[in-house]
Amino acid sequence: MQRSVHSSVIDGLVLSGQKAAFVHPSVDAGLGIAHGVTPADLARAIAAHPEAAAAYLVTPSYFGAVADVRACAEVAHAAGIPLIVDEAWGSHFGFHPELPANALAQGADIVISSTHKLAGSLTQSAMLHLAEGPFADTLEPLIQRTFHLTQSTSASALLLASLDVARQTLVTGQDRISASLDAADKMRSQVRSAGRFRVVSDDFGRFPDIVSADPLRVPLDTRAGGISGHEARRRLMRDHRIMVEVATDSAIVAVVGAGAAPDVDRFMEALHALPSPLGPQAPASRLRLPSPGAVEMTTRAAFLAPSRTVPANEAVGRVSADTLAAYPPGIPNVLPGEVITAELVEFFHRTAAAPNGHVRGAADPAVRTLRVVDRH
Repeated sequence: MQRSVHSSVIDGLVLSGQKAAFVHPSVDAGLGIAHGVTPADLARAIAAHPEAAAAYLVTPSYFGAVADVRACAEVAHAAGIPLIVDEAWGSHFGFHPELPANALAQGADIVISSTHKLAGSLTQSAMLHLAEGPFADTLEPLIQRTFHLTQSTSASALLLASLDVARQTLVTGQDRISASLDAADKMRSQVRSAGRFRVVSDDFGRFPDIVSADPLRVPLDTRAGGISGHEARRRLMRDHRIMVEVATDSAIVAVVGAGAAPDVDRFMEALHALPSPLGPQAPASRLRLPSPGAVEMTTRAAFLAPSRTVPANEAVGRVSADTLAAYPPGIPNVLPGEVITAELVEFFHRTAAAPNGHVRGAADPAVRTLRVVDRH
């Protein structure tokens, strides 16, 4: 399992009791951005865990980086296991010749699409796809059984209808998607020509795990233009009523929905009206992520075990009852069942003290305390 999964996947480990072995994504240490995993890294992880039942990847990334799904599927299949792809941010893939192929077409066996993110269905609606691949006969009854266990007996007709409308719009909307692609291309071109900010995806070629990029995502290095990503996002919304998808300390991601055609000139005018409170920026210190602690318990057992909150220094050597992820880059640093190390505590304190730093899942914002399994 890719370490930078959605929190819902960790919740799934709690609910199912499954064990997970992790493969770490590449990280742009200068910007604090996590990308994907290479087929070689996936192969090494599977070889180290021959008892693995499946492989689980996330692609594209929040910043639009696309992994080599076809090669990863070949690696998984060679080991006799299916490949599950969280394609939450790629529900529009494959519906236009200028968009990357979708994970199903690349050999993935199960694909999760958050259709509401870029394809226009109502919030909370999504799709789970089962490929007609070598594992279909085994997977279909398992999926049906789990679906019946978790589904509502009062399914929303509005959500289901919105999924069908979104599907129809994607299938019949190539001209509208072309306009969206033109708008995103115009954004990138004008950012490059203006020279103040930098297009993050222009450097994707430095990372071996990235084989293409989502052209409808426009990730921008705002720090290069003298303003943090968080401040840029705040001012764009407050002063110009423009909302970007995500912000980190160093970047923002502007997203063009498939079929939408925003006013690019208005966005560019607002972007370059941002002040430069930071002034000229020295190169950022490179981000170094601490290694996770040893696994002492399953995620489920630790989450459900009696726990108590202790001062952070007293948590060193104890088993975490929580999931904690430092932003940036948002990779879970500690999961329930893993040992908390001194290096992790120091990293959390440094992150929490940094401007706009945040540790998701912490018992308190400054991470003065941590929740640990109470074995007494």
